[in-house]
Amino acid sequence: MDKEDKCPTVAGIEKLSGCPDKDGDGVADMDDACPEIKGLAALKGCPDGDGDGIADKDDSCPELAGLAELNGCPDKDADGIADKDDKCPELKGLAAMSGCPDTDGDGIADPNDQCPKEKGTSAMAGCPDRDGDGVADKDDKCPDVIGLKTNNGCPAMDVEVIAKISFAAKAIQFETGKDVIKKSSYAKLDTVVNIMKKYQFTSWSIEGHTDNTGNAAKNLQLSKDRAASVKKYFVNQGIDAGRLTSEGYGDTKPIGDNKTSKGRAENRRVEIKLNE
Repeated sequence: MDKEDKCPTVAGIEKLSGCPDKDGDGVADMDDACPEIKGLAALKGCPDGDGDGIADKDDSCPELAGLAELNGCPDKDADGIADKDDKCPELKGLAAMSGCPDTDGDGIADPNDQCPKEKGTSAMAGCPDRDGDGVADKDDKCPDVIGLKTNNGCPAMDVEVIAKISFAAKAIQFETGKDVIKKSSYAKLDTVVNIMKKYQFTSWSIEGHTDNTGNAAKNLQLSKDRAASVKKYFVNQGIDAGRLTSEGYGDTKPIGDNKTSKGRAENRRVEIKLNE
């Protein structure tokens, strides 16, 4: 009867006091926020596909169970940033970093930070640059000395200094057929030592060479031994062995004509080279 019908002008069903229920979810259309879609009474007739208690129409992630404070979206790492907006959904992070952590607190998110455990600058991709020469410490072979990018962060060594070392090396003399350095060569070697101590960032290769007189195998070994003797001298004078390498090449790299005494003399030599 119309007097008992809550919807007297619309045909409905008895259990809903005469009101219609188009989607058949037990919620009268007039009370149903989603009258065309079957839903739940607890959600005013709207569906909740992911079962998180938030109606799909209000759920920003209707297919994933989530949190009410995040409009129904999940937050796996519990950092308060919905996974869909979180660039690091598996790692607890900061809103300012789009959900990513910033372990060293330098304002650069860890995924973009080449030195995530050391505070750095954006110009250095998150890495420190102690000497301020524009080369990150991790790539700087001289991190405490202002240098050049083209020289791995180290200052360039003066050409004259390199020439001085080359000149000193040519003056090194040994006892005939032995790897014993003559005392007369000590002063020249000490000149090189002083330069090496001044330029702590440098490393050097010591190469021994002979002429082609005699047995080639013995010459090769002699050249190796002489180069090793020079290295030992430098180490004994306080140069870090890690900065030095030694090798002998026998008569395989002549710079003079072995057919002449002058050329053979030129070939019997030790070379000290700056490593690049």
